[in-house]
Amino acid sequence: MQNQIAKYRKEASLSQQELADLIAVSRKTISTVETARFTPSVIIALKIARHFNTSVESLFTLQEHD
Repeated sequence: MQNQIAKYRKEASLSQQELADLIAVSRKTISTVETARFTPSVIIALKIARHFNTSVESLFTLQEHD
């Protein structure tokens, strides 16, 4: 899964810690989601999307497999 969280976060001039505080998760959670080392729960994905006033589909895309 790929995501656009870092792009949205940087456009909003937020640090990972600031975004984490806004959605009540750890900075490490934001970091590992942004780098695709961790797939977020639906709740975390929805919180991030809601914060940026966008859809989950705008933030996350599935990679196609052959």
